[in-house]
Amino acid sequence: MRIRRSFVACCFAILVVCLSSSGRAHAEGQFEPTIDSLQKYTCPDWFRDAKFGIYLHWGPYSVAERGEWYARRLYEEGSEEYVHHLKHYGHPSEVGYKDLIPLWKAERFDPDALLAIFRQAGAKYFTPCAVHHDNFDLWNSPHQKWNAVNMGPEKDLIGMWRAATLKAGLRFGVTTHLSRSYSWLNVANQTDQGGAKKGVPYDGGQGRGKGLYPPNDGQSTHPRAPLNAPKQWRDQWSRRLRQLVDDYQPDVLYFDCAVPFRGDDEGRTGLGVLAHYYNRRPEGVMCMKERPWQGLYADGIATLDFERGKASHILSEPWQTDDSIGSWGYDTRKPYTTSDLQIDKLIDIVSKNGNLLLNIPIRADGTLDETATAILKDMGKWFQVNGEGIYGTRPWFYFGEGKVNEIPHFVEQSPFTFRDIRYTKKGNALYAFVLKWPPKHKDFVEFQLLAGGNQRLSKIKSVELLGYEEDLVWERHPDGLRVFFPSKPPTDFAHCLKIEIE
Repeated sequence: MRIRRSFVACCFAILVVCLSSSGRAHAEGQFEPTIDSLQKYTCPDWFRDAKFGIYLHWGPYSVAERGEWYARRLYEEGSEEYVHHLKHYGHPSEVGYKDLIPLWKAERFDPDALLAIFRQAGAKYFTPCAVHHDNFDLWNSPHQKWNAVNMGPEKDLIGMWRAATLKAGLRFGVTTHLSRSYSWLNVANQTDQGGAKKGVPYDGGQGRGKGLYPPNDGQSTHPRAPLNAPKQWRDQWSRRLRQLVDDYQPDVLYFDCAVPFRGDDEGRTGLGVLAHYYNRRPEGVMCMKERPWQGLYADGIATLDFERGKASHILSEPWQTDDSIGSWGYDTRKPYTTSDLQIDKLIDIVSKNGNLLLNIPIRADGTLDETATAILKDMGKWFQVNGEGIYGTRPWFYFGEGKVNEIPHFVEQSPFTFRDIRYTKKGNALYAFVLKWPPKHKDFVEFQLLAGGNQRLSKIKSVELLGYEEDLVWERHPDGLRVFFPSKPPTDFAHCLKIEIE
């Protein structure tokens, strides 16, 4: 039942209904764990308006500074991480992933200071990784003794993140990557296939780390979602996520997959968690990926997420890209991208009705390095000038013009030029982002979609460049709107024109 701005009284009880900014509200128990029922989900307007969020991967793997897959790769004989582990910690039959946990202290963790940085960077929501594929919970989990309250930092990290996020005025969420752990971390039950330690079981195969490493039931060690994970494993996954939802009340819940699990009677375990979340969090946003090889996927049951990718065109429903300025977990081997590229990606995504959730690598001690901090400061300065063309906007009829649409993965420099333009709209304002400042020999920038022949655009009243206080020279030419840019840009990165329409 949908309710707008009202309280519903029943004969024997009063159902308290939480109203979202979009007017979507759901009484307790409305959603059932079926596709038909879950397709009643609608993305709330707070998320559509937010446009930009931040998250991070942080766990015992951060100690090695070799990325978030270190927990698995240290058991892959001959890999770079395996060699690193031998040199710095020992052979995985003697020192395994579990032995990194006491080394992870988070001794300089200051969530309020970090959230102040994220807020200044322009983020409107923050969704830290609550559990990665390593099966280690970062909250006070009664269903998993391997958690950050019992060991390692000995802190309720998710609880601390939540308190700081709400104090900073941001929406709080969590990302979860747990569903594939049953096979992903089964490598801890293997042995070397050669060398002096051939045939000697790793620590998991010796029965150590029970509960952190999955039981060796003969399942694959494939890194993707397991096929036919046993009911006991699926049920534990469900209990842990339901408790995370109930106790930490996230505004965003994220699966690093489709609906878990493959072979699970049409995904009923995962669908049950979705229904539970929607019924508990009426303003909640559920993000998942279109990955049928990881589980069940159906359009409309959640908000679609693209990992390090994006839509090629305007989608009718809001969506999200999760991306990173570098690796996901802190990795000293991996370079960062530039502030310029991240801002260009953000604009491109927003023009197509999407949000950017940007990952910031964090060190084991709970601090950011100088490069990450500098990128966040750059983004914050840019938002101060150009944010009105991003926040609360909606797509125009066209997302933009120019040759560049898809951005290759892992590029460090932006491929966009001054001919690449992206559009958003809000009220009577059309915002046109020129992704690079035009070269000196260009007298004007021409917006071909804004030519007089475009009947979707009425009379233009004014054109201004955000951050530039003087009047611009412009004309509506038959070939397009021509805008003569000043000699110097008002900001260092993409530049936003505000075009008032009659």
